[in-house]
Amino acid sequence: MIHEIAGDLLLCSSRHLAHGVAPNDDFKSGLALALRERFPALYKDFRHYCKTYNPGPGEVWVWSGVAEEGHPVTIASMFTQESSRQEGGHAGPARLEYVNRALHELANLAKAGDWPSLALPRIATGVGRLEWEDVRPILHKTLGGLGIPVYVYTTYKKGVAAEETARV
Repeated sequence: MIHEIAGDLLLCSSRHLAHGVAPNDDFKSGLALALRERFPALYKDFRHYCKTYNPGPGEVWVWSGVAEEGHPVTIASMFTQESSRQEGGHAGPARLEYVNRALHELANLAKAGDWPSLALPRIATGVGRLEWEDVRPILHKTLGGLGIPVYVYTTYKKGVAAEETARV
């Protein structure tokens, strides 16, 4: 059940979030920056993971922690872009094949973990430079059959809690 909504992803009711990044991403802008600021341990652990395992495009790394409100949170970082060629450089653009692979892995993680819901932005359409019209059908096909509410934040509204059509 895909629900395309407007609001601030960080104010969603889901405790399972996903976002797109590049391996060795610096989390310097957009949702990644907001996650880095809200969950400093996420970024530290992400950097350690990337340096230790050298992940590739299409993979997913999952981090679990505790939100400010005291409840557990799981954040899946989907590698939708290629890594920068040099330390501190710009990552390559996202590719639909990477998005497809990462979404399939995310779906498998959600099933195996018995996640009750999932929230994510329009994957790979910001820094990744893909068109939502191209990504949307892949996301719907891959996550639409999970049987859980999947909230896709198609329009960002800072500080605004989305009106979720299915409560978690």
